[in-house]
Amino acid sequence: MPGDSRFDAIIIGAGPGGLTCSMLLAKAGVKVLILEKSDVVGGRTRLVSKDGFTFDRGPTFFHYPEISEEIFSALGMDVHEELDLIRLEPNYRLIFGQGGQIDATTDMEYMASQIEELSGPRDAEGFRRFMIDNRRKLKLSKKCLNTPWKGASDLISRRALRVSRVLRPWRNVSSDLSKLFNDDRLKLATSFQTKYLGMSPFHAPSLFTFLSYLEYEYGVFHPRGGVGSITPKMAAIAEDLGVEIRLSEPVEEVIFKGKKAIGVRTEQGVYSSEKIVMNADFATGMTGLVPDKLRKRWSDKKIANKEYSCSTFMLYLGINRTYETPHHQIYASADYEGNLKDISEHRITWDDPSVYVQNACVTDPSLAPEGCSTLYVLVPVTNVHESVNWDAHKQRFRDVIVSQMEKMGFEGLSDHIVSETIVTPDDWSTNDIYRGAVFNLAHSLDQMLWKRPQNYFEETEGLYLVGGGTHPGSGLPTIFESGRITSKMICAHLGIDPDWNGMDPWFEEYRRPKLKPTLPTNNHVS
Repeated sequence: MPGDSRFDAIIIGAGPGGLTCSMLLAKAGVKVLILEKSDVVGGRTRLVSKDGFTFDRGPTFFHYPEISEEIFSALGMDVHEELDLIRLEPNYRLIFGQGGQIDATTDMEYMASQIEELSGPRDAEGFRRFMIDNRRKLKLSKKCLNTPWKGASDLISRRALRVSRVLRPWRNVSSDLSKLFNDDRLKLATSFQTKYLGMSPFHAPSLFTFLSYLEYEYGVFHPRGGVGSITPKMAAIAEDLGVEIRLSEPVEEVIFKGKKAIGVRTEQGVYSSEKIVMNADFATGMTGLVPDKLRKRWSDKKIANKEYSCSTFMLYLGINRTYETPHHQIYASADYEGNLKDISEHRITWDDPSVYVQNACVTDPSLAPEGCSTLYVLVPVTNVHESVNWDAHKQRFRDVIVSQMEKMGFEGLSDHIVSETIVTPDDWSTNDIYRGAVFNLAHSLDQMLWKRPQNYFEETEGLYLVGGGTHPGSGLPTIFESGRITSKMICAHLGIDPDWNGMDPWFEEYRRPKLKPTLPTNNHVS
């Protein structure tokens, strides 16, 4: 049996959302336990090493720093210093299979000049209007994304009415951008970011044009040591604030008394708490940890029938030379729409697939031996489906991708690969990612806002959610936000008014709960 088995809050999983939640709770004086099945923290936001080369396992973009800046400020810290963030210039290079390229940057005049050279002055002016339009769109939609949803009744709230002015539900991202750009390449440059949601711009709601805006407005950053280096740093901060983290201790079940969560069970014993936070792949966590009989809206059967994001085919390549290409590069297929159709219809694109490559050592040489490089290669592909046998196809597909990289400036690449790892959707699936859908539940309108799993799981009592499968959605900034939303709700439910250095502990337009006096930092509630 565990020595100290009673906690104010227990978090299942030490991914970025769970760590965010734990830091803010601990700052508020809450006694927090994190139980992590792996021997390291981070989930997919972690580093993997092989043959002296270090790679990000999952996310490689650190962008829209505003949310993390606010969270770290609440702790009395500067996120840029704590995570050693390096601003990239350019953000990335976008290479079009149709011809031409753009170096994406926050320098608006340089962006406009590149666009004018590529496709003419009308599209350059269209880009300026795109920035103005999406600056307004983000301003009006923020409160919808950083506030929990109680249900459809929230559609008549002030925040919903504000965003309705820019939502345009009858349009998808691509059709929305058609109002601004003549050239398909410019539509692509401002829409491929829907891949962060695991969706096609031809299906993603028009709201999500602001994803590319965030990069052009705020830039893209590289945490020195890799994006995967941020979670051990967050874990260390959490522990300094009093959080207990137990690694290699998977949770076997969440214990309920009726519909009320009262603790969790591991191989080591039972831990008691009436505030349980699940930081896991939503579908995997729900079907594995919460009894089906407690979940009518999110039953096993209904979860199986939901729409899920695409998956990714990955190469982690150790190279015995350096390449002077940008830190991030995206090659967009000449038939980009056809490539996306293949993904949605569970086919492999053999002819000219789109490819993303991170050449991190051009910024951070510490990730490889001297004179060498790490190349992180990601290809959006179908999630796990019976029509695709990855064991049969992965080596041939790997060869296609390496050939594609020649178009991105990696000449003679095959002769310089000294270390190699292939990861397929099947591999993601065996690592507790439902159907290998690495971006979780799809972000269609029928799976967003109140129709997405909520931060306080509405079908039980005392169970909370963080991560890409819950509101507000996938991607590091929104996962951080999910952790912040959940921490606010737990503090309110515990009756705590936290001192977060000026960060509002509650939500605009929601009646504030009755709270107890603020607890001293690092003191535990009884």
